[in-house]
Amino acid sequence: SYSGTLGFNLCAFILPALYGTLGKLWVANIDSSMVVTTDVYTYIGVVAEVLNEGLPRASRLIIGDRANRSISARYCLSFTLIIVQSILELIMSIAFVGAARQFASSFVPIEVRAASLTYIRISAFSALSSAIETAVSTSTRALDKPDVPLNISTVHVGNFTPTVNMQAATQLACNMAAALFGLAYFCFVTFRTDRQRVMTHQYDPVRPSLACLKTLARPGALTFAESAIRNALYLWLVNGIVAMGSDYATAWGVFSSIRWGLIMVPVQALKATTLAFIGHSWGEWRKETGTERRPRASRHKLYEIIRPALWSCLIALAVELPLCILMSEYGARRFAFYLSESQTLAAILLPTRPRWYLYQSLISNLLWVMPWAIVVSKAHITPEDAWTYHSIVFGGSLVFSFFDVLVVDLVWAWALLRGTMRLSAIY
Repeated sequence: SYSGTLGFNLCAFILPALYGTLGKLWVANIDSSMVVTTDVYTYIGVVAEVLNEGLPRASRLIIGDRANRSISARYCLSFTLIIVQSILELIMSIAFVGAARQFASSFVPIEVRAASLTYIRISAFSALSSAIETAVSTSTRALDKPDVPLNISTVHVGNFTPTVNMQAATQLACNMAAALFGLAYFCFVTFRTDRQRVMTHQYDPVRPSLACLKTLARPGALTFAESAIRNALYLWLVNGIVAMGSDYATAWGVFSSIRWGLIMVPVQALKATTLAFIGHSWGEWRKETGTERRPRASRHKLYEIIRPALWSCLIALAVELPLCILMSEYGARRFAFYLSESQTLAAILLPTRPRWYLYQSLISNLLWVMPWAIVVSKAHITPEDAWTYHSIVFGGSLVFSFFDVLVVDLVWAWALLRGTMRLSAIY
């Protein structure tokens, strides 16, 4: 059910957000000057996100299509996704270890750069853990199977003084344990399902294959391109933020933790829930239309497809709007409302037409973020006036994206109602 899925997703997303907040508090108690170093974990995650938002995002459209694919085919696609993502992110992790000094020169302020190299090398393998966790969680959600949330470990430090590197090692251990436990549980569920299907003579072998990779790669290439462009622009801006010194970079890191941390948990849960249900509804409608490449949807069918997104928007308004008002009274930037709406509405495009999702993202990033990124890099800004510029870049992009996504969604709905949208074949 929608409510059950939403409740599960809330529990799954709140634990990593809670650990991210507590991790900064722990480091602040150890050495406040090293708080900015913890943002290295975030920036490694941003680079890894490019791969984690490629094939895994395509799983909502491909693996989530239970109407046109057998359960064996969906399991084959899932294991192919997990294996490919793990190999790619392992290579990326090794590259981070080898290029730790170069990474620090771009994303760590010079005041703590030398002391941060070990932290970077430890955190590098968070790319591998995030790959396994993301691939398993997206696959299990697309298959309507629960996954194992992040383990949070309480560590008694004994009689010695804890270090920032200990925090990095603890975080990596928790993430890797969560990822491996999740993978083991998924394998167990798959094996148990296979035994049941063997007994009922409905068994098809579950084998990862190159054909499955090609099936995932078709829509995955679009989501990969969207993520690469968006995150490249973000890291370009972050490089300029880090160059302004430790104080400003620390302030930005704390702000980002608030912006993308606990406040975003309801939005992330709503988005994941919406993606799962729209993916199922879209697959069922495609099965009804058969091989027709330009099918026409009725208003009732269109409502059935987008109903999860509409419910998510209403819930997001009810939760994030009061939160936005509360935060604004205490000086926080007014991001919550526009961010929650655009994220949820974009979930209509991702599991149905990934190409349209790419288009709306390109409009936002190329027409707003990139021009302002060029302005910021050429304006010779100082820490005193930088916050104004960055609030325009990031806050403005959220407002711009809200209207951008809304317009693209309306065009998408109009094209479906008129039967003018050319859909790709089901592979």
